[in-house]
Amino acid sequence: MVLPVLGRSPASRVAHDGTSLGPAELLARVRSAARLLPPGSRVALDGGDALTRLTHFLGADVAGCATLLLEPTWAERERTAVLADAAPHVLLDLNQPEPTPRQVSTSTESDDSPLPLVSSSQPGTPRDDVTPFYLPTTSGSSGRPKVLVRSRRSWLRSFDALGLDLEPRDRVLVPGPLSSSLFLFGALHALHGGADVHLLDRWSAPDAAAAARHSTVVHLVPAMLSALLSTLERDPVLRAECGLRVVVCGGARVDQQIEERLGKVLPGCELVEYYGSAEHSLIAVRRGGRLRPVVDVEVRDCELWVRSELSFDGYLDDGVIVPPRTDRGWSAVGDRAILHDDGSLEVLGRASAVINTGGRLVGAEEVESVLRGADGVRDVLVAATPHPRFGELVTAVVEVDPARPPSRRDLRARARHSLEPAKRPRRWLSVRELPRTASGKPARALVADQLRDGSLPAEAL
Repeated sequence: MVLPVLGRSPASRVAHDGTSLGPAELLARVRSAARLLPPGSRVALDGGDALTRLTHFLGADVAGCATLLLEPTWAERERTAVLADAAPHVLLDLNQPEPTPRQVSTSTESDDSPLPLVSSSQPGTPRDDVTPFYLPTTSGSSGRPKVLVRSRRSWLRSFDALGLDLEPRDRVLVPGPLSSSLFLFGALHALHGGADVHLLDRWSAPDAAAAARHSTVVHLVPAMLSALLSTLERDPVLRAECGLRVVVCGGARVDQQIEERLGKVLPGCELVEYYGSAEHSLIAVRRGGRLRPVVDVEVRDCELWVRSELSFDGYLDDGVIVPPRTDRGWSAVGDRAILHDDGSLEVLGRASAVINTGGRLVGAEEVESVLRGADGVRDVLVAATPHPRFGELVTAVVEVDPARPPSRRDLRARARHSLEPAKRPRRWLSVRELPRTASGKPARALVADQLRDGSLPAEAL
């Protein structure tokens, strides 16, 4: 039996929390999950561990369903808004021993709904590759999550665009929740490539380091890579036993110092860095050298425009697809970038991550890239603090390593060396942990709100 989104029959083992499923066992669970669902429906999966989520996601795809994976850390307001936009026909509570679909859709769809039930009465007959199969949400790092619509074909072609050929001996570590499309992509890419998969329910640097003893590839974001390297630096046994040959990193730009640390801690381990968005999927990939586009890109007045078969089909609003705004097939989501003469791409960050201080516009992500990777800095988020004279102050919120906390003096010296005066932080705060989205990225909108109302649990650095 071919699993549609994988383009193949399962040939891999999937490990999770002491359980290991071979291909036949995996396929049996997928078939069982498919039989639970009305073919062609919109499905919301709630709760469950990573293995249960993966098998039910694959089962929904076999049944021709479009699937939303609810994020357990969402506040009730976010959860309610996402469910209202997705308007699923059924909700499946995976925390139950025997999940039973519950009808939940209250959408006022007409009979020609963009996501109708298909005519087949039996699961196992998937729709074609251009119809919706996945309802990802934007990360929520810069605001309330939005529900997107992705076709199966866009994901299959994204696997090829990454350009990472997996070997049968590979075991891919997916160290975060599958409600994040970054981690779901890692798991499905591995199964598509015939590699084994090791799932973790949530991010933990010690757990990831332990799992890396038996893994050859890992998918994560830069802050996670930095934390993983810190764990390996402190434990020579784990470092010696680490089996990683490839680190796949998305979500943000990898700081040069983090890349240099990777080379020292795990000599010979390749870094594959990619840039993309929930709306456009993969846009550019770096494997040594510079970031190179894998789809058509243009930069207009510093804004990045993309034309790609990997892109999403639109947003869901009360169960109805709202097509993306395009210009002859080109679309943009507010990313700022520079396209160099040699064809390489330099991503400056979202326009929404811009601070207006004293009449100067400062890109937060540029400042973060300078500070991230400094000694004692696990991660950093740069945001605006309201100021009566300057409008906004550039504020660095630093997640510190308690074993070797950074000094404000050293960080200010680093900023002076690499940033012009207007871009240097004027306020420095420290936190034990930054609030994060499901993919592990700092929750920019939440921190900005807390800085505005003074509720951020932080101390002066």
